[in-house]
Amino acid sequence: MKALRNEYTEILYKGSKTAKSIIDPDCPPIYHSSACEVADMDDYDFANGGGKYFYNRTAAPNRDMLADTVSYMEGGEDSIITSSGMAAISTVLLSLLSYGDRVLCSDAVYGETIELMNNMLTRFGIAVDYADFTDIESVRSAVRPETKMLYTEIISNPLIRVIDIDAVTEIARENGAMTVVDSTFTTPFAIKPLEHGADIVIHSMTKFFGGHSDITAGSVTASKKIIQSINPSYLLLGGCLDANSSWLALRSIRTMRLRVEKQMENADRLAKALAEDTRVKYVNYPSLEYHPQHELAKRLFKNGFGPMLSFRVEDDREKVNEFIHRLDMIKYLGTLGGFRTSLAHPATAFRNEFSEEQLRKMGMEEGLIRISAGIEESEDIIGDIKNALEVFGKE
Repeated sequence: MKALRNEYTEILYKGSKTAKSIIDPDCPPIYHSSACEVADMDDYDFANGGGKYFYNRTAAPNRDMLADTVSYMEGGEDSIITSSGMAAISTVLLSLLSYGDRVLCSDAVYGETIELMNNMLTRFGIAVDYADFTDIESVRSAVRPETKMLYTEIISNPLIRVIDIDAVTEIARENGAMTVVDSTFTTPFAIKPLEHGADIVIHSMTKFFGGHSDITAGSVTASKKIIQSINPSYLLLGGCLDANSSWLALRSIRTMRLRVEKQMENADRLAKALAEDTRVKYVNYPSLEYHPQHELAKRLFKNGFGPMLSFRVEDDREKVNEFIHRLDMIKYLGTLGGFRTSLAHPATAFRNEFSEEQLRKMGMEEGLIRISAGIEESEDIIGDIKNALEVFGKE
């Protein structure tokens, strides 16, 4: 006979089960629960071995649904989903590199990736070397016997230089090293790095996967063997994504192709319009014939040249600020990849991390502006920027 319970105790248990069965809803539910009941010790052993869900950090339905989709999109066997792009990067590096190892990194990757390598990996006895990955001979000569990993992006931020990923992965294989690619700027709709010989592909899903500036997330996709080797550290570091953000990311993926294709088209049109503007010193975008890796980009990218571009105007801080103030539609954001066009000022983004001399050496001049193309009509984007460019004079 069921024991009678105090009404306040009973409130804690009411509403925990659905009144009717729910089978295959068109929109998957959000599983907010941080834990699921196990029947006994044997059932716990079964759950702890991966047989069922029992604790959110170990495995969670929404996160697994998202991982399955990302794996399919990248042509990988398995993925882990993290709480940010930097969580994905740090999990990979800290899982796969050990004391005495070396990592060879492109000198044009995301600034905080460089900070992570310089400030954290070196503390653990992992050596970091840098090379210009647009110069394949520079990469080849920088590999040492202790080099265990080559780390790069395919399109660099913010100068939009293109890396010959086929040549990089070949060098890695020849030297028994793995290749890790941050493909945030490219997305699987421009290129799938695993098909070009990369071992691991990373995304900051905060950007184009999310696409609506409302989540922070990351992903790591690779073979099952590599993901299994990363997973213990992933669980211990605790960088797993919550259910709501996982659900939002999966929702956003459903329209990702439509968004990214329009963004790439808009980036191309904007780049060509700015290249003809006399107030613009130069434009960094691979579709332009004068781009240093134009031919390489045509070989690598079959569906578009990416949604990101940058251009340089007069190196006058006050005028650049006024340019930003004059924009009506385009906003200055500390991120990218949203469905609305946004800009960033790379030199300002990294003033606290790098000296003025270092910034200039990295190509982050005061007049450099980075654009993340949105899905607006291209003439509206071009018009907004051209109106704001009047601070630099008439065209």
